[in-house]
Amino acid sequence: MKTLQRTLSIIKPDAVEKGAAGDIIHTLLENKFRTIGMKMLHINKAQAEGFYAVHVSRPFFESLTNFMSSGPIIVIALEKEDAIADYRKLMGATDPAKAEEGTIRKKWAANIEKNAVHGSDAEDTARFELSYFFAGYELAK
Repeated sequence: MKTLQRTLSIIKPDAVEKGAAGDIIHTLLENKFRTIGMKMLHINKAQAEGFYAVHVSRPFFESLTNFMSSGPIIVIALEKEDAIADYRKLMGATDPAKAEEGTIRKKWAANIEKNAVHGSDAEDTARFELSYFFAGYELAK
């Protein structure tokens, strides 16, 4: 049985700068995701480091947090049956060169770092990520 899930989508600075946000949001709606919260933010370096703290020991941490704090992002709380798996499939591979046709990253990503979107990878990370950007009262019922 499928279960209703929530997940976080981030439209990253590269995609916002390219004007891809409207198309990405339209793609989410076409794929039956329910938007229960959305806002545009410009996070600072410390906020990016807090969000990506799980990757602090990884070699890409510095460049990732610099990139994510380099311009506006759009954070979107999504709800759907099997939202996490469905959104990860819709995003496509982290490396857009390996992403399938029809995925967001195949269409909008430039490279493995400037890859247009972020999505939660599991239920526990989705809970953390949603609460990082949204207070409970900010999400639609």
